[in-house]
Amino acid sequence: MECSQTVTNGNRQAPRERLLTCGAQALRDDELLAIILQSGNRHVSVLELANRVLARANGLYGLLDITVEELVDVTGIGLAKALQIAAAIELGRRIIRKPTEHRVQIRCADDAAEYVMDRLRFLKKEHFVILHLDTKHCVMGEETVSIGSLDASIVHPREIFKSAVKKSASAILCVHNHPSGDPTPSPEDVAVTRRLMEAGKLLGIDVLDHIVVGDGFFVSLKAQGLCL
Repeated sequence: MECSQTVTNGNRQAPRERLLTCGAQALRDDELLAIILQSGNRHVSVLELANRVLARANGLYGLLDITVEELVDVTGIGLAKALQIAAAIELGRRIIRKPTEHRVQIRCADDAAEYVMDRLRFLKKEHFVILHLDTKHCVMGEETVSIGSLDASIVHPREIFKSAVKKSASAILCVHNHPSGDPTPSPEDVAVTRRLMEAGKLLGIDVLDHIVVGDGFFVSLKAQGLCL
């Protein structure tokens, strides 16, 4: 069956019909979001609601950062629809993490960057993530420590190593993104890393590296000799 573009006059297929006949890959971003939203209201169509959400998020990748509170602020989006969107986004995140039968082993900076790149590269705010590693440097878990501009007052060793000690991690690896797309480490990045490495030495938990992720690129502070 021929795939036709969605219009609002009923002469062509609605998003759900297009998905059935053409497959999800053929749908636009607003059509996919409209399917998640399920319905509009008497004042606005579901496609218009979807476009309002995308406009509020500044595009598809902005949905990765948007909060439930921000979604509810969109005219026509109530709490139920906001939660539907939030759940769909989280499902996408979990799929990207590529869960495997065995733990992912971090053998080098490239492994660490590959593990987080697809999740962090498009975020509009800085996310500072700690990977907890066992004695073989396999990932035991992770924790997002802060969201926002990175500085020593936000990323405090006490909070970071508290969870690492609780999980009996042998080592940790720090990762954060630069929303600009440029992974060049800032002086604050270097200062935070050195502070954490000193704290790790006292606790007997190695800080293996600090990876700064950009848009498809990354920098290892260890490889650059910046965290010695």
